[in-house]
Amino acid sequence: MNSRVLTIWAIAFLSFAIQACSSIEVFKENSELPIRKKYKSFVIVNKEVNMRGFSTQFLDAKVQDRIQEVLEAEGLIYDRVKPELVIRYTSNEDPRQREINNFNNPYPFWGYRVWDPWMYNPYMYDTRPRTDNYELVQVIVDFIDSGEDKFLMTLTGVTEVNSPKSKGNKVLKATDKILERFLQEALYAGN
Repeated sequence: MNSRVLTIWAIAFLSFAIQACSSIEVFKENSELPIRKKYKSFVIVNKEVNMRGFSTQFLDAKVQDRIQEVLEAEGLIYDRVKPELVIRYTSNEDPRQREINNFNNPYPFWGYRVWDPWMYNPYMYDTRPRTDNYELVQVIVDFIDSGEDKFLMTLTGVTEVNSPKSKGNKVLKATDKILERFLQEALYAGN
């Protein structure tokens, strides 16, 4: 029994630690109209007018599918003729550089013995700055009330991508967080 409780606590701690490492921020902007009702149907403008929101077509298709999948799982119906909610998304993919300074201990010989052969290792004190390339990706999703033709909100998910392999996963996680935030606010407004 005790080991089982310990295992459950360890799994809970690890899952919390993994979620805490998520570096995706979601910002709410451009709210012209508060959410007053529960929406039943939606349309994705990018899908209907064949407008790409991302630099790669594959990533664009994945985001479209994820938005549709999550909203349909919440009970909304995809209606291209007369939707209550219009969704439009785009992205801002900005390549950037940062300088990393690897400064070691300001007291380099503290605790060393004078006769230690590694004390004078020339590779130990490499403090040259280096540059790191990364991409700042913003996933921007507009939620528009089609009846009043006003913005309910614009949610922007911001994340850093260090490699092309992780870009797809981070963009989908940002999309999930944006949709989670919208559904949370819609649920709060519906009560």
